[in-house]
Amino acid sequence: MRIALLEDDQAQSATLATWLRGAGHDVHTFVTARDFKLEVGRESFDAFLLDWMLPDQSGEDVLRWLREQRGESVPVIFITARDSEEDIVAALSAGADDYMVKPVRRLEMLSRIEAVWRRSQPRNRDHDVIDHPPYRFEVSTHRALRDGQPIEMTEKEFNLAVFLFRNVGRLLSRGHLLEAVWGRNASVATRTVDTHVSRVRSKLELRPENGFRLTPAYNYGYRLENLAAEDGKT
Repeated sequence: MRIALLEDDQAQSATLATWLRGAGHDVHTFVTARDFKLEVGRESFDAFLLDWMLPDQSGEDVLRWLREQRGESVPVIFITARDSEEDIVAALSAGADDYMVKPVRRLEMLSRIEAVWRRSQPRNRDHDVIDHPPYRFEVSTHRALRDGQPIEMTEKEFNLAVFLFRNVGRLLSRGHLLEAVWGRNASVATRTVDTHVSRVRSKLELRPENGFRLTPAYNYGYRLENLAAEDGKT
């Protein structure tokens, strides 16, 4: 997961980030609500971890901003020293998915994050096979098919396609795509993402007649749209 952690206590932030990275997550840390909002405005994340007591704004206000102004639907979890029942109810009522009181325990925190993430995913999500007719991706064998016919793709193209199809309907930033496919520390320009997106669109023939459209968002990233699913909602 790509996680944004908003915590003004730098020692606490470092500890939580170490635990999360040790579990395989990509973590971006922020000390102020201002810096957090600036980054969330230009990057996408899979989950947000919020402290309540911040130097410039309350965590509850940040949560409301995420849900009401940004329209973020991904999991939000509070990790805070505030332990009153009123605070917990207020956070959950405002749209938080879970609430943990400091001091948190490493394994419990990781398990709660995983549980919240799992609940937010489609019930039929299969990590080895991704089936969005006419497309099918067999992850273990790195096979991509359209209408049952194999499609030749490089490893990076395949991984990018898998990530896009696992996040159908989500607007994903270039930075998010870059981390997911190339890794956070890779010395790769974001232009590389655009080149690979173009190749994936061409090789898979992601066109309306095939039920999918891969559209850019100016100065942000891309969204893979399932047109058949959208038609079914109307």
